[in-house]
Amino acid sequence: MAPEAARWFLPQTAYIHNLISVLLFLLLTSQTLHCYSDAYSEQEADRVAFLPGQPRSPKVSQFSGYITVNRQSGRALFYWFFEAQALPSQKPLLLWLNGGPGCSSIGYGAASELGPLRVSMYGTGLEFNKFAWNKEANLLFLESPVGVGFSYTNTSTDLSKLNDGLVAEDAYNFLVNWFERFPQYKNHEFYISGESYAGHYVPQLADLVYERNKDGNANRYIKLKGFIVGNPLTDDQYDSKGLAEYAWSHAVVSDETYERIKKVCNFKVSNWTDDCDEAMSTVFSQYHEIDIYNIYAPKCNLAQSSTAAVVDNALESSDQEQFRKRIRMFSGYDACYSSYAEKYFNQPDVQKAFHANVNEMHPGKWKVCSDSILRSYNFSVLSVLPIYSKLIEAGLRIWLYSGDADGRVPVIGSRYCVEALGLPIKRDWQPWYLNRQVAGRFVEYHGLTMVTIRGAGHLVPLNKPAEGLTLIDTFLLDEQLLTH
Repeated sequence: MAPEAARWFLPQTAYIHNLISVLLFLLLTSQTLHCYSDAYSEQEADRVAFLPGQPRSPKVSQFSGYITVNRQSGRALFYWFFEAQALPSQKPLLLWLNGGPGCSSIGYGAASELGPLRVSMYGTGLEFNKFAWNKEANLLFLESPVGVGFSYTNTSTDLSKLNDGLVAEDAYNFLVNWFERFPQYKNHEFYISGESYAGHYVPQLADLVYERNKDGNANRYIKLKGFIVGNPLTDDQYDSKGLAEYAWSHAVVSDETYERIKKVCNFKVSNWTDDCDEAMSTVFSQYHEIDIYNIYAPKCNLAQSSTAAVVDNALESSDQEQFRKRIRMFSGYDACYSSYAEKYFNQPDVQKAFHANVNEMHPGKWKVCSDSILRSYNFSVLSVLPIYSKLIEAGLRIWLYSGDADGRVPVIGSRYCVEALGLPIKRDWQPWYLNRQVAGRFVEYHGLTMVTIRGAGHLVPLNKPAEGLTLIDTFLLDEQLLTH
């Protein structure tokens, strides 16, 4: 090529390359904008303008609807999402899960405990919760597993296959697909929270997210930073031992009953002897006249909801198989609040405004807790402590808190669980304060913090709302509880 031709060709080549780059950029930008446009229209379709009985002020930015987690079987999980009360674009995303297994995060977590809109007494409407956890986070509630609340499946055999692994997989698929509908939250710090049997759900979901993030798939990457669990079922051995010891140390059972339990029960094995079943049955029978979930609270005297009847029947049963289910009773049960929630969420106008039960995809009455799921659930994981050790090593922020008036998953068992991890202590056991009063105690280990809430039962955000809000704010902001 002649020198003159070469001088002409080089700038022309650069021009063509630049033109191609610009066209590719415009094409990719167009595709991205198109994806965001589709996502925006989908999320706006889920926006809840106003719920029946909702107070007119303050305004609440909320969404609810279904996310498909398995197209082949037709499994879809229902969610309720609240944007943070201020600066949602700058706040983390917090997922909340209730346990049971079989209890609704809508009926308990959102509408009775920590959401900004709580069902009012007797289920006549909603009231604003000034201690709502969306003061510091964008708050996402999920009804899980499938079959709980408004979540449904088109394949009935799915309901007989429920176990911790399936629950974690479905929850993970929910998150991936939810982020496609709400892409503006994809790069936010993400935390998982929950109570009771969610003591299994939460760390197992965190573990699955942690492992899947290693795949290097940017579209499925979730910015997981940590998790926090309340009164969590963690390890069968220590939780069972703690339940018996708590009942004795809080004067629920006699010295003779406790001595017999120590003699005939070996909580290291999952299959208890008949003698142990009988001894532990005595413990549960003593809780029949008081609330096992908050031993110092008055027992609710409203007409029983279906949930209350299920729990009472389990307590009265002496059948061995029923006893094995009884030891895994609904966690998070409160007769009054379940009655209120069931009345409210079964109203047709509420379901319509809520985008729930569309075309009656979830037949029958909406329930706070599902007895059928509790009966059919396959309990295959005895301890999640190995997951704690793994995720502590990975550097996640992990907190465990416990209302110290809970007899169902008592603080004693949780202390045994935490001690079993063998972590070195960073800050010794000491009081923390709120409004110049001791709000509880805490101990900070290298990799984990355990906090107690004084006078709270199983449902900390319900029993001690101010303390619960302080707790979650401190956790999310990675600060320290007030020690003087």
